[in-house]
Amino acid sequence: MKEKRIAKKQNFLTGAAILSVSTIIVKVIGMFYKIPLKNIIGDAGYGYFSNAYDIYSFLLVLSTTGLPVAMSRMVSEARTLNNGRQMQRIFRAALTSYLIVGMLGTLAMVCAPRRLADDLMHSPQTWYSILTLGPAVLFICLSSAFRGFFQGQGDMRPTAVSQIIEALGKLFLGLSFAWLAMRRWDDPALASGATILGITVGAGFSALYVFTRYLRNRREVAALGGSAEPFGKTLKALLAIAVPITIGAAGLQLINLLDASTVNWRMVVAAGKTTPEPVNVMGRLLAIAAQDTTRTAEVTLAEHASSIGKGIYSFAQTIFNLPTAFIPCITAAIIPAITSHLTLRDAKGVKMVQDSSLRLMSLIAMPCTVGLFVLAEPIMALLGGYSGEKLQIASWLLALLAPTVLINSITTMTTAIMQAHNHMVLPVVNTLIGGLAKLGVNFILVGNPDIAIVGAPIGTFVCFLVIMVLNVISMRRVLEAPPKLLPRLWKTGVAALVMGLAAYLTNSLLGKVLSSAAVCCLGAIAVAVVFYALLVIAMKAITYEDCLLLPKGEKIAKILRLQ
Repeated sequence: MKEKRIAKKQNFLTGAAILSVSTIIVKVIGMFYKIPLKNIIGDAGYGYFSNAYDIYSFLLVLSTTGLPVAMSRMVSEARTLNNGRQMQRIFRAALTSYLIVGMLGTLAMVCAPRRLADDLMHSPQTWYSILTLGPAVLFICLSSAFRGFFQGQGDMRPTAVSQIIEALGKLFLGLSFAWLAMRRWDDPALASGATILGITVGAGFSALYVFTRYLRNRREVAALGGSAEPFGKTLKALLAIAVPITIGAAGLQLINLLDASTVNWRMVVAAGKTTPEPVNVMGRLLAIAAQDTTRTAEVTLAEHASSIGKGIYSFAQTIFNLPTAFIPCITAAIIPAITSHLTLRDAKGVKMVQDSSLRLMSLIAMPCTVGLFVLAEPIMALLGGYSGEKLQIASWLLALLAPTVLINSITTMTTAIMQAHNHMVLPVVNTLIGGLAKLGVNFILVGNPDIAIVGAPIGTFVCFLVIMVLNVISMRRVLEAPPKLLPRLWKTGVAALVMGLAAYLTNSLLGKVLSSAAVCCLGAIAVAVVFYALLVIAMKAITYEDCLLLPKGEKIAKILRLQ
């Protein structure tokens, strides 16, 4: 039994490693995409881009959040029992659901882009981006159906490759279309729509790839035999898991969508309470907007300032999302792994997977939280190319977002653990409560011209802090053996704090002898990486047993000199 648990855990860690590698590749591609994109279409264009993505994200969450988890759980259970026919039945039921919601989402964005831009986002120029992004909803829904089928079997490779294909399409086509549009029309709104067209095409190629992988895999699944339950019963079981998760995720995303609309609206309101002078945050944004030559006649100064503020914040969120994107790689792998152990009534195996997932999470989230906080200004100068007033606002936004990296990571992990234990409703309720808290905080803070867009990251922090606290309380109430967070976090926390001090001092010292801010920032990051790695090994934050359960684990343990 112990060998089986280790094998299961190794499969889980291998899957998490595959998704983590693909995420690194996707994020590197994304960095080479979004940084030049901001320079091509400007902060206002980036604001239009982000507004369209807020609508897209809501429809995408509505379409794809609950079903992949349900598919992964049910396919994993059927695969553990070697029931190939039931696996196929689950896939067909899920695919039918995906097609319906995907087509509805696409129709909403394609048929009513102007109304969504005007009435919902309070940003009329966003409609070009909404229109070109619409078909991507259907493509991503199709991809998600196939990805969930493979993830339930413990095979993360199709998901990884399809994500890379999607990112490459965005990079090459999106940037090319944006550059051509700016050269032809010199209009940030049109250029934003053009770059999103590249994203849509990339999503189409990604869906085509996973479809071809499914055609090869279905024969192997059919060979397992078994017996399938009726389609209606399978669909009902699938939706029983998916609907509560979807409601929670869609509820939070709806709140985020309303919040994005509120942020745009409240910044316009704040603009009416001040003047374009650097006396407060909104005044600084108005002064920046007044000097921006890309503003067209139909866009007011307040609307343009709002778009610029949203664009700067969205870029800070892009950097914030780099570390947090690795955590879903772990949760995608642990849900089928925990489900498999629960099916076999293996409590020790469940504990093993949960503990490992929390250690992996803390190894990633802790240093990123501290690093983004202490190096916020040099990072935004390096990656965003900001200077002057924009740099000051951008560094405030990133520094305030940094603590949310850890809080968000813990929230994601605790939600996944409860979902794997079939507790679907509690995370939904907790998420909605946190989302409402965010909406209230942002409504109050963003409408204040002294705070304006700087209130948005504060609202985000409050949101995830509320959800995290409620999740921890819920786990202790409903799980027989809830995982303990503090023993999994304190070592990496101490290592990250020492690393942060080393990074701050290095950046300050290099700044006194070097004129290049980029070299100072990169030097500080390099020192931070070395310090953190040495401290993690010295404090035994990663153990010999953990290494053995990773791909090439013995070699890793030997290199790290762990026993």
